[in-house]
Amino acid sequence: MALNKKPVTGMKDILPEEMVIREYVMDIIRSTYAEFGFTQIETPCIESLDNLNCKAGGENEKLIFKIMKRGEKLKIAEAKEENDLADGGLRYDLTVPLVRYYSNHSAELPNPFKALQMGNVWRADRPQRGRYRQFMQCDIDILGDASNLAEIELILATTTTLGRIGFKNFEIRINDRRILRALALNCGFPEEKLDEIFIILDKMDKIGTDGVRAELIEAGFDADKVDSYIGRYSGMQEADDPVAYCLDYLGDTLEEGVADSFKEIISSVKAAGGDHYKLVFDPTLVRGMSYYTGTIFEVAMPEFGGSCGGGGRYDRMVSMFTGQSVPACGFSIGFERIIMLLMESGFKVPGSASRTAYLVEKGVDSETLVSVFKEAASEREKGRQILVVRMNKNRKFQKEQLTAQGYTEFKEFFKEGLK
Repeated sequence: MALNKKPVTGMKDILPEEMVIREYVMDIIRSTYAEFGFTQIETPCIESLDNLNCKAGGENEKLIFKIMKRGEKLKIAEAKEENDLADGGLRYDLTVPLVRYYSNHSAELPNPFKALQMGNVWRADRPQRGRYRQFMQCDIDILGDASNLAEIELILATTTTLGRIGFKNFEIRINDRRILRALALNCGFPEEKLDEIFIILDKMDKIGTDGVRAELIEAGFDADKVDSYIGRYSGMQEADDPVAYCLDYLGDTLEEGVADSFKEIISSVKAAGGDHYKLVFDPTLVRGMSYYTGTIFEVAMPEFGGSCGGGGRYDRMVSMFTGQSVPACGFSIGFERIIMLLMESGFKVPGSASRTAYLVEKGVDSETLVSVFKEAASEREKGRQILVVRMNKNRKFQKEQLTAQGYTEFKEFFKEGLK
């Protein structure tokens, strides 16, 4: 029986053309984030199952690829549930591993610690456009800074990076979990129901105001409270200054200092940012991860029609590992979706070195062959890309294939000598 030549469902093989673009984008990410003081780290792809199931990953905790226990620890006959057979899992994001890493090494790290992490993560999700079961994530995080400088730096670093990759006219949508909470409480919703409300509110961009209203009422919430809640969002959409409208309405309901800090983030980013994106207050932005405690943000690109990255503040997560509270904030670029958009647009890496193919006819003498490799080595020392390959009978077709791979010049070596 022949082996299966296709990758496992939800995984993909990466062809050379895409790999060149991926490496180019990763180089821009590394160099740009380094300019902002971020230091690259690496964590293992496998984490303790207890860590992955720490109630911080939201719906992703249902998508873990679990790893069975090994050797004497694997007792199949005594197992009563799935977790009796597994003690580890492939990471579903980079945040949980980062927090474990920081908790383990905080005495050796600077404060605040600005981390860059790039690596594959795995989710047993339903594959679709721009979504795979194995995919690259690219995160920057600042741990140990409780001030809004962290949010400002994260947004500016991310928008600068996306601009250098070549993206224009995208949006950074921003909100705050504390604003979401205050608005819901102000309308009379019980605190223990807030997560359920936010899950429905998060569908606003897909089902609209009427759809959110219908789902909230269907979920059993009082119609008058729902209408008051929806009315506030409608009022923000019509206001000249939605941020001021929202914050003025909430008043003392909002935690002290949140309003001033939020306005300062927006004004600072707008003053320091470029003209290739817009910073937009989105009062319906929720972000799915349950660990967010404050400011949240998301990248929206018109080419994709959805999120191409996001993040926020998660001040309580380190305490789950150490018992001590450490402020933390992060931003993740949707790497795979960015690569997909570049590939679909026919993007070519700028400034690539010239690529020359040496076509060597079969049967050339040893002296000629030696001279070919000496010349190739000399050209490579000058920074040029040289491919030495046997000449095919159909040279025209061979050159067409090489041209498609980016080779612009050809040199042919025959038995009778160079032509």
